[in-house]
Amino acid sequence: MAESSPPTLSARSRLWAMLTNALCLLCLLLQLPPLLAMGIGIATLLVMMLSWRQRMPALLRVLLALAMLAAVFMLMGRHFGRDTGCALLAAMLAIKPAETHSLRDARSLVGFSLFAPFAAFLLDQGPLSMALGLLGTVAGLLTLAQLADNEADAANKPQLTNLSMRQRLLAIGRLVLIGLPLMLSAFWFFPRFASPLWGVPERALARLGLSDEMSPGGWLDLMSDDSPALRVQFFGAVPAPAQRYWRGPVLWDFDGRSWTRPRWTQALPAAATSPGSVHWDYQIEMEPTERRQLVALDLPDAAPAGSTLGRDHGLYAAQPLTSLTRWRMQSSPPRTFEPELPPSWRRRALALPDGFNPRTHALARQWRAELGDDDDAIVKRALEMITGSFAYTLTTPLPGRHAVDEFLFDQKQGYCEHFSSAFVVLMRAAGIPARVVTGYAGGYRNPFGDYWIVRQQDAHAWAEVWLPQRGWVRVDPTAAVAPERIYDTLDDRADVAAGGLGGIPRMGDVGDWLRRGWNDLVLGFDASRQQRMLTGLGLPRLHGRSLALLFAVLALAALGGMAFWLARGERERDPLLRAWHRMNARYARLGLAREPHEPALAWAERIGKARPAEAKLVALLSQRFSELRYAAEVGDRSALIADLHRHRPRNHGEQS
Repeated sequence: MAESSPPTLSARSRLWAMLTNALCLLCLLLQLPPLLAMGIGIATLLVMMLSWRQRMPALLRVLLALAMLAAVFMLMGRHFGRDTGCALLAAMLAIKPAETHSLRDARSLVGFSLFAPFAAFLLDQGPLSMALGLLGTVAGLLTLAQLADNEADAANKPQLTNLSMRQRLLAIGRLVLIGLPLMLSAFWFFPRFASPLWGVPERALARLGLSDEMSPGGWLDLMSDDSPALRVQFFGAVPAPAQRYWRGPVLWDFDGRSWTRPRWTQALPAAATSPGSVHWDYQIEMEPTERRQLVALDLPDAAPAGSTLGRDHGLYAAQPLTSLTRWRMQSSPPRTFEPELPPSWRRRALALPDGFNPRTHALARQWRAELGDDDDAIVKRALEMITGSFAYTLTTPLPGRHAVDEFLFDQKQGYCEHFSSAFVVLMRAAGIPARVVTGYAGGYRNPFGDYWIVRQQDAHAWAEVWLPQRGWVRVDPTAAVAPERIYDTLDDRADVAAGGLGGIPRMGDVGDWLRRGWNDLVLGFDASRQQRMLTGLGLPRLHGRSLALLFAVLALAALGGMAFWLARGERERDPLLRAWHRMNARYARLGLAREPHEPALAWAERIGKARPAEAKLVALLSQRFSELRYAAEVGDRSALIADLHRHRPRNHGEQS
């Protein structure tokens, strides 16, 4: 006997499968580098078009796969991490439509496509990723329903097909509601861990943000990125713009071109400070950076829980910031900051490489000879020189060997990277201990939610000089040239640009407020929030095994409910069967329910004996049901379903 051929994949089913693939892939592409994402997107469209009517040649598929692999490793680097793995998944999904020619292939394409939203969540857990992931999942379920219809059509089972889009969406909505208890149990009661569950914690592609190094031109990408770096909520007084400096890495070592932070400074005790009379109490919500560096309003009083305070008052988290984190901090502008500088640290704060910037050294020696031991006067002289003849710009040529000389005596224009580096070199050449401090400056208030946003483009570098009796003192040469770059907030500039229409709600502010709400409700649900929720429910403080046991009990209950409702749905998926069961329920209220083992005609005969007036009608309905349901007889299903819905047992008066 010849084997039956597999069902043919219809054009409609193929289109559904490819649209699902594209939608799921979009969720992942948005998290990859733009150039790579654009290349994979174009390749996906080409593959879909070339393979729509006929199979792509095997050689062409192999060459395309090799080209995609080469592009991924060329743009992502050879280091394997989450980014590289996700990019490889996207590349493979772009080629997968070339193999979609049967129902089995289409189901395989949908199944593999659903990996893309989950991979995207490894890189970003924002509301956009969640929305696209949900759309991709819904599209996948709709496609599977379409493929089932395709198969039913091929098997001549029209009673299972031709559902409207509304009916399909309602069916999928019921499936989502059935799984909702399990999802909420996992979110609320699954034990929270401090580190990620996946096995590749490091990203192949570093996020933009502050680093331990400052090199010429290295900040241009950072200063053109308007994505939020942190959000701040103040409890009480808000610092004035001139005090809104967010301290990050402190750079000590200079090799003539780049500044770097010594790693061991974070392991040493914090230098002594004398806080001023002003205190700021605030909470920082930091976006993930994959690094341990925190920022704080200059100058943090102490390290919050889960972090340490380095010798130069840089803050470092105990674990890399792989997800959104919140930190409650207090800061004060110091009266004195390390007023006694040990000789070893003084030597480090004066160190300069030999053979670099001779004109800067000559100018520093000249000032020292003219002004004597007055370090304050030298600092003032340097600021006066910068204020009088320098300009702020992001368009600067790459420096040569004597970068500071070129900036101070030739170009006389640049941005904070140039100003801070040149100022510190000039101070060290004059015998004044100095260092570069990097972080952020400014920020603006979002009126929706009353919090402050500091963006990556607010990245800034300034100088600290050590002066007798005072210790380290902040000096910002960039602010001396372009105070609007530091002290004007984006909020102020937006009001001016709007010509007095600054009260009109900005969509960007609304979007960030919604993102912050998402962060608070979803991404910020950590172990401490989980314990507070359990306490509010009247449960004792649970840890480890107790919490896992609670989750297991709730998960088993949710799975049991899912099994019951799914089984019930399978039994009553047929509209005819649902109508039959509803008629049975009406007779059950009269004590005449059908027994599970009782055939339809036998049940009708029993009803006829108890209620003779209904015997003929119930027998006729039962006969029609049996023929259509079990004997595959041809009949009007819709008419029978309507008759079953209309039939009602008569009351006692009508029986008599």
